Amino acid sequence: MAKKKKITMTVEKTDTGFSAFSEDYPIFTTGKSIPELINNTYEGTELHFEEEIVKFEHSNIKFEIDFKQFFKFYKVINAKFLAEKIGMNETLLSQYVQGHKKPSAKQTEKILSGIHQIGQELSGINLLQTT
Repeated sequence: MAKKKKITMTVEKTDTGFSAFSEDYPIFTTGKSIPELINNTYEGTELHFEEEIVKFEHSNIKFEIDFKQFFKFYKVINAKFLAEKIGMNETLLSQYVQGHKKPSAKQTEKILSGIHQIGQELSGINLLQTT
């Protein structure tokens, strides 16, 4: 029976785009954008496991990025707006974003849930063209 692999990739912003690496497997890749990085990760992971009997699914790869890098890249997400949206103290969220404090697992989940909620709201919007 094939063994299922779960892989965590740490994402970092670079001068030329992004890089991702696994601490558990010798998998490292880069991309100019997040979608390119994700595709390159899938390709690199498949290449790494091609000779093993492994049940590999893209959903088994988890991408992680720290708060500071996330907010540095996704500048469109205003920390003040997010803090208000999720009911968090703006100063506290700012300290997480700047790397001065590390959020607990519960706070991290609250922040991530707020980011996902904003993403869902944005994906449901259509813009009208005015003439």
